[in-house]
Amino acid sequence: MLRKRIIVCLDVQNGRVVKGINFEALRDVGDPVELAQRYEAEGADEIVFLDISASAEGRRTLLDTVRRTAENLFVPLTVGGGINDVSDVGLALRAGADKVSINTAAVTRPDLIGEAAHHFGSQCIVASIDARLERRQVEMITHSDGPAAPTGAEDSATWYRVFTHGGRNATDLDAIEWAVRCAQLGAGEILITSIDQDGRRAGYDLELTARIGEAVTIPVIASGGAGTSEHVRDVFLLAGADAALVAGILHDGATTVGALKQYLAESGIDIRQGPVEMPQP
Repeated sequence: MLRKRIIVCLDVQNGRVVKGINFEALRDVGDPVELAQRYEAEGADEIVFLDISASAEGRRTLLDTVRRTAENLFVPLTVGGGINDVSDVGLALRAGADKVSINTAAVTRPDLIGEAAHHFGSQCIVASIDARLERRQVEMITHSDGPAAPTGAEDSATWYRVFTHGGRNATDLDAIEWAVRCAQLGAGEILITSIDQDGRRAGYDLELTARIGEAVTIPVIASGGAGTSEHVRDVFLLAGADAALVAGILHDGATTVGALKQYLAESGIDIRQGPVEMPQP
């Protein structure tokens, strides 16, 4: 079994790292290059760089910032935001990314995942899913030959709806079903973010993470809600996540990657200790 990973997320807007709550109320945190270097030195296993406004603004990701970040890292770097076609994947990889996260464009055209995996390998493709828990309403269909008739699940049923464009646009996709489809298309990992929990520091959505982990055979990265070391422990032990994305508790100095990993190791979780060893000049 592979060791669990701690992945630090850098949400970037206009070249600066930002952090918010439920994808809103964003505040400036710092420079992405400086923060990436700091977290790598603390022992982060990977860095995720998400250009959170690229898809909503209809533009490509900020490749210059990707390039500057990648030039100073030795741990894997995942880049997402504004990835619209296979050529965008290639540009991000050539700029220094090790993996590319695809979200909105995959929902719009699912075949993009398969095409990208074919060209660059599944290990380079991360299917990113933003989901929110919602109550399923009884759908009413008006038939031309009679009164309206109810269809679908009972009113009390809940489900996880997929959102695109940085959590702005709702879709009709069920997050668990969409994760399975992404894996079938060729994604190498699933990055699942709970919009409900994002930035609230009340813990990950354990049910959402566990259900996706049970439905797919590829690694699942949990995102949204880390507020304490116990939350990260729980998403590994209770939800079976392969990796945990953390951000705010590190940005604000509530803990460090090193302290978090030490706690996890003491909790019986198989996780690599210490910072990455840099090549000697």
